[in-house]
Amino acid sequence: MTLAEINFDGIVGPTHNYAGLSLGNLAATAHAGDISYPRAAALQGLAKMRGNLALGLAQGFFVPLPRPNESWLEAVAADEATDRALLAAAWSASAMWTANAATVSPAPDTADGRCHLTVANLVTMPHRSHEWPDTLRQLRLAFADERHFAVHDPVPPCFGDEGAANHMRLAAAHQAPGIEVFVYGRGGGAFPARQHEQAGRIVARRHGLDPARVLFIEQNPDAIAAGAFHNDVVAVANERVLLCHELAFAEPEAAYRAIREAAPETEIVVVPDSAVSLAEAVRSYLFNAQLVTLPAGEQALVIPLEAWESGPVRAFLDALIAGNGPIRRVVPVDVRQSMANGGGPACLRLRVVADPGTVDPRFLLDEAKAEAIEQVVAVHWPEQIDPGDLGSEVLERTVRAARGALLERLDLEQLA
Repeated sequence: MTLAEINFDGIVGPTHNYAGLSLGNLAATAHAGDISYPRAAALQGLAKMRGNLALGLAQGFFVPLPRPNESWLEAVAADEATDRALLAAAWSASAMWTANAATVSPAPDTADGRCHLTVANLVTMPHRSHEWPDTLRQLRLAFADERHFAVHDPVPPCFGDEGAANHMRLAAAHQAPGIEVFVYGRGGGAFPARQHEQAGRIVARRHGLDPARVLFIEQNPDAIAAGAFHNDVVAVANERVLLCHELAFAEPEAAYRAIREAAPETEIVVVPDSAVSLAEAVRSYLFNAQLVTLPAGEQALVIPLEAWESGPVRAFLDALIAGNGPIRRVVPVDVRQSMANGGGPACLRLRVVADPGTVDPRFLLDEAKAEAIEQVVAVHWPEQIDPGDLGSEVLERTVRAARGALLERLDLEQLA
C-alpha cells in the first residue's frame, strides 16, 4: 500500500448558525445571537480544501448530517414551549468540525495492520452528543473496506470523548510506525474538561496500540479555563514536529521528556507565553492550524487569517521561518465564518493516514467534485440565518432540500 495523510474536511452545513451552545468555546459564546452566513461559510471551507489540493495534498470530505435531527427533537419531547437551546441543538451544524468525528490510528501503529477509527461520543455538549450515529454511518461508508479499516462504536458515554482534537501522532513519516499521544483534562475552572483520560485508554486498547508507544498527557487546567476547550487549540503535531504553547500541558517538562524518550527524532517547538500569550493563542487560533507535509518534504502551517493578522503571532511566525526551523512555510486561509463559531482550520479536518485507493472514492475531493459542491452550495444553501429562524418550517424545508441536492450530486443518497 501507498500510505498518505488524507485530510477529510466537513462541508459546512446549511444550518450553520450562531446559537452559542458551546460552553468554554469563547468565540462561539461571544457571537451568540449573531446572523450567520451558511453559504459563505461553506464556500470558505471549500476554498480551504481547494487550497490544500493546490499544495499537492490528498483531500477528502464528509457531508453535513441531517438537520434538524428529528430523533433528537423526539428525545427531548420538543413542543412550542421547549427551551430554545434544546431546539437549537437539533439544528446544529457543528459536525462540520470533523476533528471531533473520531480518533484515528493508522495501520503502522496497530496490532492487526489496519487503520482503526473510533467515533467520538461528544457527550459533554448536548448539541454535539447526538452526532455520532450519523457520523458513524458516514465513516462506515467511507472506510467500508474491512481489509484495511476497522470502524468502532463510541466509548461508553460515562467517559467523554471528543475525538482527534485531543489526539496527536508523532512519527518519522506518515507511513512509519509512530507514537500516539492522548491528551485529557481534569479541571478547567468554570469550563468543563471535555476529554476523559479513560476514553483515550479505551481507544488505545481497541486500536491494538503498543503500550510502549502510547502516551497519556494531561492538558493544563489553565489552558481549559482560558478557552482551550480542546488540545488542538494549544498544540498541533505532524510527523516529527510538535508545535505547542508553553502552557499547553499540566506538566510540560515531563511531557516533553516522555515524548522525546518515546520518539527521539521529535522536534518540539514551544511558543513562550511571553511571545504569544495564552489569551492571544486562543483568540487567534494559532495552534488550531493544519501542520502538513508538502510533497517536497517541507512542513507548512495552514493558519486562519485571524492568526496571520495578529501582531504577536506574526512576529513569532516570521522569526520561526527566518530561523530555518522545521516549519518552512505559513499559508493563511479565510475561514472567518467557522472561526466566529469557534472552529479554525484544524477543527474542520479529520486526518486519516491510509492508501487513498482503499477509501470510497465518493469521499475524495478533486476539482470536478469541488465544482459540483460549489454549484450546489451557491444555489441551495441559505445566504443567512438568524438564530431566531431556527424552528421555522420554511427554513426546515430549505435546508433539507439543500442537503438532499448535495447528496444526489455526490451520489451519496444512501446517507439521506
